[in-house]
Amino acid sequence: MIDLQRLFLRFALALLLLTVIAGVLASFAFLLPACFNTILPFHELRPVHASAALFWIITGAACCVSYFSGRHSKAFMVLWMVTIVVIFANYCFHHYGGREYWEFPAYLNLPLLAAWLCFMAVFLKRLPAGAPVYYWMWSTGVFFFLLTFLEQQLWHISWFRVSFLREVTVQWKANGAMVGAWNQMINGLSVYLLVAISGDAGLAQKKKTWFLYFLGLFNLMFNWGHHVYNVPNSNWMRGVAYGVSMTEWVIIILIIRDFSNSLSTGRKFRHLVVYRFIRTAELWVAANLLLALLMSIPAINRYTHGTHITVAHAMGTTIGINTMLLLAAFGYILDVDSLPERTRRWLRVAISVNTVSLAVFWVALIVAGLVKGYLMTDHPENSFAVVMMAIRPYLEVFTVAGVGVMIALGVICIIFLKYSGRRREV
Repeated sequence: MIDLQRLFLRFALALLLLTVIAGVLASFAFLLPACFNTILPFHELRPVHASAALFWIITGAACCVSYFSGRHSKAFMVLWMVTIVVIFANYCFHHYGGREYWEFPAYLNLPLLAAWLCFMAVFLKRLPAGAPVYYWMWSTGVFFFLLTFLEQQLWHISWFRVSFLREVTVQWKANGAMVGAWNQMINGLSVYLLVAISGDAGLAQKKKTWFLYFLGLFNLMFNWGHHVYNVPNSNWMRGVAYGVSMTEWVIIILIIRDFSNSLSTGRKFRHLVVYRFIRTAELWVAANLLLALLMSIPAINRYTHGTHITVAHAMGTTIGINTMLLLAAFGYILDVDSLPERTRRWLRVAISVNTVSLAVFWVALIVAGLVKGYLMTDHPENSFAVVMMAIRPYLEVFTVAGVGVMIALGVICIIFLKYSGRRREV
């Protein structure tokens, strides 16, 4: 009999591999269209990369939440995996549809919806008595993912499509709020890991941790405002949106730092690999917090909005925070800290290579965004072609650094896949 939990874990890791490979290929296709346009053009690689990244985060979060909670839905896992395979098969045959990030034929949203409802039916049946905060985070994330997914499908109603501005606003709002939904699931995983590694169950009942939960809930409901920044709306909405999202990251840093300060040296050594994933995520939380704070300053935002700086913020969050925390959870499930020392050394090196490569990748995008923003804002006489030629060297650095990220994450995924038959009892 097929072990669906193991298969689901492997499937999530395969999506991460597809994400980084398609991302690097898309970067080269963008820089070298003459070489790629006849085989793998950028416009075909981009939806593969975007969808793979989206499904990696959601699938990885659902996999870990199911495992740690002990609430599994076979119907969800089978239907979810089969639908995603069909989605990428459609991409291979050039069948597109839907909207941004969901660029597959729209009818495939129906089995995705059915799968998530199966997951919800099992997971939300009842909360354990005196449930710790991470259960509430998981439950909130699972429920709000359904709401934002349904909101994302409102474009099927003709009333939304008759107004381009209305449809774009709803789409961007839904996608922004969906990030808050999966952040709730991943934040819950981070709290669970901190409790499991430290052995301090009280961490999940601290006032600060509960404040994080309610702030995250407020965040996913209201911080979407900055996703529709360039759609006509009131400035106070933008200010509230940035303010809410920034405070959430500050609280996460404080919680992880409390954990770091209280963890004994022996426990740090025993869980060294998982701990490094968490500390790496902490580093990227701080870096993206600083970037987002700068982006929220109107005088700076005038130059940065819609440039590669926005991409840098998104990539830093997706790879540096979400992916590192998910890999920490996967590593804990697979008990990677009990692997042979040589294997653990490979994992530690891969984490370091990923951190350095992602830092170069991130800085290159920021510099490209600053140059593009300056040339387009202060020198509107420049053509788009002139602007793109000016930032090409930074995009080349970004692409080379992306190869480093791909190799590092590829090594981690391969090791995890090799030992995916191991599972820690929870």
